[in-house]
Amino acid sequence: MSDLEKSNLENLQSQILAAVAAAADEAALEAVRVAALGKKGSISALLATLGKMSPEERKTEGAAINLAKTVVSDALAARRDILKNAALDARLASETIDVTLPLRETPAELGRIHPLSQVMDELTTIFADMGFAIAEGPDIETDDYNFTKLNFPVGHPAREMHDTFFFNPKEDGSRKLLRTHTSPVQVRTMLSQTPPIRVVCPGRTYRIDSDATHTPQFHQVEGLVIDKGSHLGHLKWILHEFCKAFFEVDNINMRFRPSFFPFTEPSLEVDIQCRRDKGEIRFGEGEDWLEILGCGMVHPNVLTACGIDPEVYQGFAWGMGIDRIAMLKYGMSDLRQLFEADVRFLNHYGFKPLDVPTLAGGLSNP
Repeated sequence: MSDLEKSNLENLQSQILAAVAAAADEAALEAVRVAALGKKGSISALLATLGKMSPEERKTEGAAINLAKTVVSDALAARRDILKNAALDARLASETIDVTLPLRETPAELGRIHPLSQVMDELTTIFADMGFAIAEGPDIETDDYNFTKLNFPVGHPAREMHDTFFFNPKEDGSRKLLRTHTSPVQVRTMLSQTPPIRVVCPGRTYRIDSDATHTPQFHQVEGLVIDKGSHLGHLKWILHEFCKAFFEVDNINMRFRPSFFPFTEPSLEVDIQCRRDKGEIRFGEGEDWLEILGCGMVHPNVLTACGIDPEVYQGFAWGMGIDRIAMLKYGMSDLRQLFEADVRFLNHYGFKPLDVPTLAGGLSNP
């Protein structure tokens, strides 16, 4: 390549690079690219002349022209990136809302209330409407409140039936435990309040047991009424009205069977009418029966142990598993799923936070 030809190539490259730098937008830059590297572009025209040259000339001049092409291509790419970023910045500065993005769900729509929390709200809504107060107590209890004051004497076999989690004994030999039922809350209520008493006691309970229908930690709700004239007729009405409201049916038949609990006398097991069909259970219809809870009149020994005169007052109590009735109402097959923290389970069975259960609006409206 002669000095003149070399100078002309350098001048052409400089002119193209200046045009690249001066391009104000991507359209102007594309025009510069076509003028330089298009089929009829200035550098493309130089490359087309290589076929008419001798091998020696082609080797020398071809390298110089290809180098110029590479330099121009790199400059075009760098300028294109700059112009794209500048266009994006200008667009973001001018647009207050990016309408190309999907609307995000609000936390109230995205989150879910756990079915156990929902069922607890349903329970308290029903019993509060009947005039009951909600009572709570500690999960760690004394042997006295969990057993002795509930008519479980030392050595009584019913203590063993509860499969209790005991803590290590203290120096005086006493041992704390994880409560096996929420009945100690009834004891605390009777010790701290003067009758008449009307409370329900929902909460966590603990027993050493684990399978498809049992977990070491579960939930119970117990009810207690202490008054001068309370009797089994009142208890039956309360349970009947509760089951109708909770399972959201117009009517439901109930069956009361004699049983035994240390803290009630007489004691009763309660079955409710249902129909089992294709893996589903429907309440308020059919000819099947399903045991759902235990109840009875409060034993005089319990009243005496809690400082209430059984000659003046009498009462009744009942208890049921919150997890069990949640499974029955919402068709869950395994109790353990309630405690696995699986987001898929929550998305399927969970409730929207703003769907607060009410007796007027419906307890479990989706």
